[in-house]
Amino acid sequence: MERDKALKIVEKQLTEHRYIHTIGVMETAIHLAEKYGENLKKTELSAIFHDYAKFRPKDVMKQIIIEQKFSPLLLEYNSELWHAPVGAFLVEKEVGISDADILNAIKFHTSGRSHMSLLEKIIYVADYIEPGRHFPGVEEVRELAEESLDKALIKSLQNSIMFLLKKNQAVYPDTISTYNWLVLEGGRTI
Repeated sequence: MERDKALKIVEKQLTEHRYIHTIGVMETAIHLAEKYGENLKKTELSAIFHDYAKFRPKDVMKQIIIEQKFSPLLLEYNSELWHAPVGAFLVEKEVGISDADILNAIKFHTSGRSHMSLLEKIIYVADYIEPGRHFPGVEEVRELAEESLDKALIKSLQNSIMFLLKKNQAVYPDTISTYNWLVLEGGRTI
C-alpha cells in the first residue's frame, strides 16, 4: 500500500492532533529503520497504522478483546493499552494488511513484549520520541536512540514504569517482561 493511500485511510480515524503525531512517528520510524537496517515499507506502514484504533469506543474495543480471545489481562489494566492489539486486528480486518511483522509492530507498540523484533522496537521507540512529544526524559531517549535502539527502549521502559509507579498504577506484565528481557538477554550486548 502506498503512503498517501495509507495516510488517507488513517486520517479518517484520528483527531488532527493524533494525525500530526502519526506523521511524526512515521518520520521518526523511517529514520530509525534507515539507521538500524529495517525494511522501510514495513516500517512506514506500521507507523502510519499504529494508532488506527486509538479513538474507537472503549466498549467496542472491549468487545473485540473478548470475542477475539485476546489476553483477558488487558481488561484488568489501563484501557490505554487496548488500542494496540485491537488496532492490529482492525488493520487486518478493515484495511487488509496481513503481514505479521506489521501487525505485531502495531499490536505491541504500547506494552512491548519479550523477544521484540527490530521493527517492533522501532515503532515502540518512534512512538515514544517523535518530535511532538514533550515530557521529562524524552530528550535522553532521543539521544540514546541515535546510539543504541536497545538502550533507548530500556530507558523509555524505565521512564514509563516509574511514571506508573509514582501514580500508584499497575504495570502491565508484558511491559515488565520487555524490560527484564532487554536487561537480562539484550543487556549483555548493549
